[in-house]
Amino acid sequence: MLRESLDHPTPALEREAGGAFSRKEVCRLLKVDSRQLRSWERQRLIPELTQFKFTDLLKLKRLLKLRQEKANPHLVRQAMHSLEVYLKDSPGVSADVQIYKEGRRLRIQIGKQRLEAGSGQMLFDFAEEEITKLFQLPGSQKNSANVAERLRNKLEADRWFEHALELEQTGAPYEDVIAAYQKAVELDPKSAGALVNLGTVFFNGHAWADAEEHYKKALTIDPDYALAHFNLGNLYDEQDDLANAEEHYQRALSLHPNYADAHYNLALLYQGMRDFMRAVRHWRAYLKLDAASTWAHIARRELDKLEALTIVPGSRNSSMKLE
Repeated sequence: MLRESLDHPTPALEREAGGAFSRKEVCRLLKVDSRQLRSWERQRLIPELTQFKFTDLLKLKRLLKLRQEKANPHLVRQAMHSLEVYLKDSPGVSADVQIYKEGRRLRIQIGKQRLEAGSGQMLFDFAEEEITKLFQLPGSQKNSANVAERLRNKLEADRWFEHALELEQTGAPYEDVIAAYQKAVELDPKSAGALVNLGTVFFNGHAWADAEEHYKKALTIDPDYALAHFNLGNLYDEQDDLANAEEHYQRALSLHPNYADAHYNLALLYQGMRDFMRAVRHWRAYLKLDAASTWAHIARRELDKLEALTIVPGSRNSSMKLE
Protein backbone atom coordinates (compact mmCIF):
# COMPACT_ATOMS: atom_id res chain seq x y z
CA MET A 1 0.00 0.00 0.00
CA LEU A 2 1.42 3.31 -1.06
CA ARG A 3 0.23 6.33 0.87
CA GLU A 4 1.53 9.78 1.63
CA SER A 5 0.57 11.83 4.64
CA LEU A 6 -0.96 15.23 3.88
CA ASP A 7 -1.11 16.29 7.52
CA HIS A 8 2.12 18.27 7.20
CA PRO A 9 2.23 20.58 4.18
CA THR A 10 5.49 21.69 2.69
CA PRO A 11 7.23 24.64 4.38
CA ALA A 12 6.48 26.86 1.39
CA LEU A 13 2.76 26.21 1.80
CA GLU A 14 2.87 26.75 5.54
CA ARG A 15 4.47 30.18 5.15
CA GLU A 16 1.75 31.40 2.79
CA ALA A 17 -1.21 29.60 4.33
CA GLY A 18 -2.77 32.77 5.67
CA GLY A 19 -3.53 34.37 2.32
CA ALA A 20 -4.86 33.57 -1.12
CA PHE A 21 -2.87 32.09 -4.00
CA SER A 22 -3.10 33.01 -7.66
CA ARG A 23 -3.21 30.32 -10.33
CA LYS A 24 0.39 31.13 -11.21
CA GLU A 25 1.47 30.71 -7.58
CA VAL A 26 -0.39 27.41 -7.31
CA CYS A 27 1.36 26.07 -10.41
CA ARG A 28 4.73 27.14 -9.01
CA LEU A 29 4.18 25.67 -5.55
CA LEU A 30 2.86 22.33 -6.78
CA LYS A 31 5.11 22.16 -9.86
CA VAL A 32 2.25 21.70 -12.35
CA ASP A 33 1.41 23.71 -15.44
CA SER A 34 -1.79 25.65 -16.11
CA ARG A 35 -3.01 22.97 -18.53
CA GLN A 36 -3.16 20.49 -15.64
CA LEU A 37 -5.34 22.85 -13.61
CA ARG A 38 -7.68 23.31 -16.59
CA SER A 39 -7.84 19.54 -17.07
CA TRP A 40 -8.86 19.00 -13.44
CA GLU A 41 -11.51 21.70 -13.81
CA ARG A 42 -12.92 20.07 -16.97
CA GLN A 43 -13.10 16.73 -15.17
CA ARG A 44 -15.03 18.40 -12.28
CA LEU A 45 -12.31 17.44 -9.83
CA ILE A 46 -11.91 21.07 -8.71
CA PRO A 47 -14.04 24.21 -9.23
CA GLU A 48 -12.82 26.96 -11.53
CA LEU A 49 -11.04 29.47 -9.29
CA THR A 50 -8.88 32.52 -9.80
CA GLN A 51 -7.75 32.60 -6.15
CA PHE A 52 -7.02 29.50 -4.06
CA LYS A 53 -7.21 29.09 -0.29
CA PHE A 54 -4.90 26.87 1.68
CA THR A 55 -7.58 24.15 1.87
CA ASP A 56 -7.77 24.26 -1.95
CA LEU A 57 -4.04 23.57 -2.08
CA LEU A 58 -4.47 20.49 0.10
CA LYS A 59 -7.08 19.20 -2.34
CA LEU A 60 -4.79 19.89 -5.29
CA LYS A 61 -1.94 18.07 -3.57
CA ARG A 62 -4.19 15.03 -3.12
CA LEU A 63 -5.14 15.16 -6.79
CA LEU A 64 -1.52 15.43 -7.84
CA LYS A 65 -0.60 12.36 -5.81
CA LEU A 66 -3.49 10.36 -7.29
CA ARG A 67 -2.53 11.46 -10.79
CA GLN A 68 1.02 10.22 -10.21
CA GLU A 69 -0.45 6.88 -9.11
CA LYS A 70 -2.55 6.80 -12.33
CA ALA A 71 -5.83 6.58 -10.45
CA ASN A 72 -8.99 6.32 -12.55
CA PRO A 73 -10.43 9.87 -12.97
CA HIS A 74 -13.99 8.60 -12.45
CA LEU A 75 -13.02 7.00 -9.13
CA VAL A 76 -11.13 10.14 -8.15
CA ARG A 77 -14.22 12.27 -8.88
CA GLN A 78 -16.36 9.93 -6.75
CA ALA A 79 -13.88 10.05 -3.88
CA MET A 80 -13.52 13.84 -3.99
CA HIS A 81 -17.30 14.26 -4.06
CA SER A 82 -17.76 11.93 -1.06
CA LEU A 83 -15.05 13.79 0.85
CA GLU A 84 -16.50 17.21 -0.01
CA VAL A 85 -19.95 16.17 1.28
CA TYR A 86 -18.43 14.78 4.49
CA LEU A 87 -16.29 17.85 5.17
CA LYS A 88 -19.23 20.17 4.60
CA ASP A 89 -20.98 18.52 7.56
CA SER A 90 -17.79 18.07 9.60
CA PRO A 91 -15.77 21.30 9.54
CA GLY A 92 -12.32 21.40 11.07
CA VAL A 93 -11.02 17.98 9.99
CA SER A 94 -9.71 18.76 6.50
CA ALA A 95 -6.08 18.74 7.63
CA ASP A 96 -6.40 15.16 8.92
CA VAL A 97 -7.45 13.64 5.59
CA GLN A 98 -5.64 11.25 3.28
CA ILE A 99 -6.78 9.85 -0.06
CA TYR A 100 -4.63 7.09 -1.43
CA LYS A 101 -4.68 4.27 -3.96
CA GLU A 102 -4.73 0.68 -2.77
CA GLY A 103 -4.73 -1.77 -5.66
CA ARG A 104 -7.43 -0.63 -8.05
CA ARG A 105 -9.43 1.13 -5.34
CA LEU A 106 -9.24 4.51 -3.65
CA ARG A 107 -9.24 4.89 0.11
CA ILE A 108 -10.17 7.92 2.20
CA GLN A 109 -8.71 8.07 5.69
CA ILE A 110 -10.04 10.68 8.15
CA GLY A 111 -8.17 10.43 11.42
CA LYS A 112 -8.67 6.87 12.67
CA GLN A 113 -11.72 6.29 10.48
CA ARG A 114 -12.26 5.56 6.81
CA LEU A 115 -14.82 6.94 4.38
CA GLU A 116 -16.04 4.64 1.61
CA ALA A 117 -15.08 6.51 -1.55
CA GLY A 118 -18.06 5.46 -3.66
CA SER A 119 -20.99 5.72 -1.25
CA GLY A 120 -19.63 8.33 1.17
CA GLN A 121 -20.42 6.06 4.15
CA MET A 122 -18.15 6.14 7.18
CA LEU A 123 -16.38 2.83 7.90
CA PHE A 124 -15.20 2.15 11.44
CA ASP A 125 -11.58 1.06 11.75
CA PHE A 126 -11.10 0.48 15.46
CA ALA A 127 -9.17 -2.50 16.77
CA GLU A 128 -11.34 -4.78 18.91
CA GLU A 129 -9.14 -4.30 21.98
CA GLU A 130 -9.68 -0.53 21.68
CA ILE A 131 -13.44 -1.03 21.60
CA THR A 132 -13.39 -3.21 24.71
CA LYS A 133 -11.08 -0.79 26.54
CA LEU A 134 -13.23 2.18 25.60
CA PHE A 135 -16.37 0.74 27.15
CA GLN A 136 -14.96 -1.00 30.22
CA LEU A 137 -16.18 1.72 32.56
CA PRO A 138 -16.69 1.14 36.33
CA GLY A 139 -20.30 0.60 37.37
CA SER A 140 -21.67 0.14 33.86
CA GLN A 141 -20.32 -3.21 32.72
CA LYS A 142 -23.61 -4.50 31.32
CA ASN A 143 -24.27 -1.35 29.30
CA SER A 144 -20.63 -1.20 28.18
CA ALA A 145 -20.77 -4.79 26.99
CA ASN A 146 -23.90 -4.06 24.94
CA VAL A 147 -22.36 -0.99 23.34
CA ALA A 148 -19.11 -2.82 22.67
CA GLU A 149 -21.04 -5.67 21.04
CA ARG A 150 -22.86 -3.22 18.77
CA LEU A 151 -19.57 -1.64 17.77
CA ARG A 152 -18.05 -5.06 17.08
CA ASN A 153 -21.03 -5.80 14.84
CA LYS A 154 -20.50 -2.48 13.08
CA LEU A 155 -16.84 -3.28 12.55
CA GLU A 156 -17.67 -6.72 11.17
CA ALA A 157 -20.41 -5.21 8.98
CA ASP A 158 -17.86 -2.82 7.49
CA ARG A 159 -15.59 -5.77 6.72
CA TRP A 160 -18.40 -7.55 4.90
CA PHE A 161 -19.22 -4.31 3.07
CA GLU A 162 -15.61 -4.02 1.92
CA HIS A 163 -15.62 -7.70 0.93
CA ALA A 164 -18.77 -7.18 -1.14
CA LEU A 165 -17.14 -4.25 -2.95
CA GLU A 166 -14.11 -6.40 -3.74
CA LEU A 167 -16.37 -9.18 -5.05
CA GLU A 168 -18.13 -6.70 -7.34
CA GLN A 169 -14.85 -5.37 -8.69
CA THR A 170 -13.52 -8.84 -9.46
CA GLY A 171 -16.69 -9.99 -11.22
CA ALA A 172 -17.69 -12.55 -8.59
CA PRO A 173 -20.98 -14.48 -8.99
CA TYR A 174 -24.14 -12.45 -8.43
CA GLU A 175 -25.19 -14.65 -5.48
CA ASP A 176 -21.87 -14.14 -3.65
CA VAL A 177 -22.08 -10.35 -3.90
CA ILE A 178 -25.67 -10.34 -2.63
CA ALA A 179 -24.78 -12.65 0.27
CA ALA A 180 -21.89 -10.39 1.34
CA TYR A 181 -24.02 -7.22 1.34
CA GLN A 182 -26.84 -9.05 3.13
CA LYS A 183 -24.39 -10.12 5.84
CA ALA A 184 -23.32 -6.48 6.23
CA VAL A 185 -26.96 -5.39 6.61
CA GLU A 186 -27.67 -8.24 9.05
CA LEU A 187 -24.82 -7.06 11.28
CA ASP A 188 -25.64 -3.35 10.87
CA PRO A 189 -29.29 -2.81 9.87
CA LYS A 190 -28.66 0.96 9.63
CA SER A 191 -25.98 0.62 6.94
CA ALA A 192 -27.59 2.79 4.25
CA GLY A 193 -24.56 2.34 2.01
CA ALA A 194 -24.86 -1.46 2.03
CA LEU A 195 -28.60 -1.22 1.34
CA VAL A 196 -28.04 1.09 -1.63
CA ASN A 197 -25.32 -1.12 -3.08
CA LEU A 198 -27.47 -4.20 -2.56
CA GLY A 199 -30.32 -2.41 -4.33
CA THR A 200 -28.01 -1.66 -7.25
CA VAL A 201 -26.97 -5.32 -7.52
CA PHE A 202 -30.67 -6.22 -7.76
CA PHE A 203 -31.22 -3.38 -10.24
CA ASN A 204 -28.46 -4.69 -12.50
CA GLY A 205 -30.08 -8.12 -12.31
CA HIS A 206 -33.47 -6.60 -13.31
CA ALA A 207 -34.96 -7.59 -9.94
CA TRP A 208 -36.91 -4.34 -9.80
CA ALA A 209 -39.03 -5.01 -6.71
CA ASP A 210 -36.00 -6.04 -4.64
CA ALA A 211 -34.05 -3.01 -5.82
CA GLU A 212 -36.89 -0.64 -4.91
CA GLU A 213 -37.26 -2.24 -1.47
CA HIS A 214 -33.59 -1.74 -0.60
CA TYR A 215 -33.37 1.81 -1.94
CA LYS A 216 -36.42 2.76 0.10
CA LYS A 217 -34.98 1.14 3.23
CA ALA A 218 -31.83 3.21 2.77
CA LEU A 219 -33.92 6.38 2.52
CA THR A 220 -35.83 5.44 5.66
CA ILE A 221 -32.48 5.40 7.46
CA ASP A 222 -31.10 8.51 5.72
CA PRO A 223 -33.75 10.60 3.89
CA ASP A 224 -31.02 12.95 2.62
CA TYR A 225 -28.95 10.25 0.93
CA ALA A 226 -28.59 11.75 -2.56
CA LEU A 227 -27.24 8.57 -4.16
CA ALA A 228 -30.26 6.58 -2.96
CA HIS A 229 -32.62 9.18 -4.47
CA PHE A 230 -30.67 9.14 -7.73
CA ASN A 231 -30.69 5.34 -7.95
CA LEU A 232 -34.39 5.20 -7.14
CA GLY A 233 -34.93 7.73 -9.92
CA ASN A 234 -33.04 5.42 -12.29
CA LEU A 235 -35.25 2.51 -11.24
CA TYR A 236 -38.48 4.41 -11.87
CA ASP A 237 -37.08 5.78 -15.13
CA GLU A 238 -36.36 2.21 -16.28
CA GLN A 239 -39.98 1.30 -15.51
CA ASP A 240 -41.35 4.38 -17.33
CA ASP A 241 -42.69 5.79 -14.07
CA LEU A 242 -41.62 9.26 -15.11
CA ALA A 243 -43.33 11.20 -12.33
CA ASN A 244 -41.53 9.28 -9.58
CA ALA A 245 -38.28 9.31 -11.54
CA GLU A 246 -38.45 13.10 -11.85
CA GLU A 247 -39.25 13.48 -8.13
CA HIS A 248 -36.20 11.52 -7.00
CA TYR A 249 -33.80 13.04 -9.53
CA GLN A 250 -34.93 16.49 -8.37
CA ARG A 251 -34.53 15.45 -4.75
CA ALA A 252 -30.95 14.34 -5.45
CA LEU A 253 -30.27 17.72 -7.06
CA SER A 254 -31.83 19.63 -4.18
CA LEU A 255 -29.36 17.88 -1.88
CA HIS A 256 -26.38 18.32 -4.22
CA PRO A 257 -26.98 20.95 -6.96
CA ASN A 258 -23.77 19.93 -8.78
CA TYR A 259 -24.84 16.31 -9.13
CA ALA A 260 -23.91 16.02 -12.80
CA ASP A 261 -25.45 12.59 -13.42
CA ALA A 262 -28.79 13.79 -12.06
CA HIS A 263 -28.73 16.73 -14.52
CA TYR A 264 -27.90 14.31 -17.34
CA ASN A 265 -30.74 11.91 -16.54
CA LEU A 266 -33.23 14.72 -16.02
CA ALA A 267 -32.28 16.18 -19.39
CA LEU A 268 -32.98 12.82 -21.04
CA LEU A 269 -36.23 12.43 -19.12
CA TYR A 270 -37.53 15.87 -20.09
CA GLN A 271 -36.40 15.40 -23.67
CA GLY A 272 -38.38 12.17 -23.83
CA MET A 273 -41.39 14.01 -22.42
CA ARG A 274 -40.87 16.71 -25.09
CA ASP A 275 -40.38 19.30 -22.36
CA PHE A 276 -37.57 20.86 -24.36
CA MET A 277 -37.15 23.98 -22.23
CA ARG A 278 -36.27 22.02 -19.11
CA ALA A 279 -34.23 19.49 -21.10
CA VAL A 280 -32.07 22.32 -22.47
CA ARG A 281 -31.63 23.77 -18.99
CA HIS A 282 -30.32 20.47 -17.61
CA TRP A 283 -28.09 19.73 -20.63
CA ARG A 284 -26.47 23.13 -20.13
CA ALA A 285 -26.09 22.52 -16.39
CA TYR A 286 -24.49 19.16 -17.06
CA LEU A 287 -22.01 20.59 -19.56
CA LYS A 288 -20.92 23.23 -17.05
CA LEU A 289 -19.94 20.36 -14.76
CA ASP A 290 -18.54 18.00 -17.39
CA ALA A 291 -17.18 19.44 -20.62
CA ALA A 292 -14.77 16.75 -21.76
CA SER A 293 -15.97 13.18 -21.13
CA THR A 294 -17.67 10.81 -23.58
CA TRP A 295 -20.95 11.63 -21.88
CA ALA A 296 -20.28 15.32 -22.46
CA HIS A 297 -20.04 14.69 -26.22
CA ILE A 298 -23.46 13.02 -26.12
CA ALA A 299 -24.89 15.86 -24.02
CA ARG A 300 -23.55 18.46 -26.43
CA ARG A 301 -24.98 16.58 -29.41
CA GLU A 302 -28.43 16.42 -27.80
CA LEU A 303 -28.27 20.06 -26.76
CA ASP A 304 -27.33 21.10 -30.29
CA LYS A 305 -30.33 19.19 -31.65
CA LEU A 306 -32.68 20.93 -29.25
CA GLU A 307 -31.20 24.35 -29.79
CA ALA A 308 -31.65 23.86 -33.54
CA LEU A 309 -35.37 23.79 -32.80
CA THR A 310 -35.67 27.52 -32.27
CA ILE A 311 -39.40 27.20 -31.75
CA VAL A 312 -40.91 24.71 -29.37
CA PRO A 313 -44.57 23.96 -30.29
CA GLY A 314 -46.99 24.91 -27.56
CA SER A 315 -50.73 25.29 -27.89
CA ARG A 316 -52.39 25.74 -31.27
CA ASN A 317 -52.24 29.54 -30.98
CA SER A 318 -48.94 30.02 -29.19
CA SER A 319 -45.29 29.07 -29.33
CA MET A 320 -42.28 29.37 -27.08
CA LYS A 321 -38.69 30.07 -27.93
CA LEU A 322 -35.87 28.18 -26.34
CA GLU A 323 -33.79 30.41 -24.11
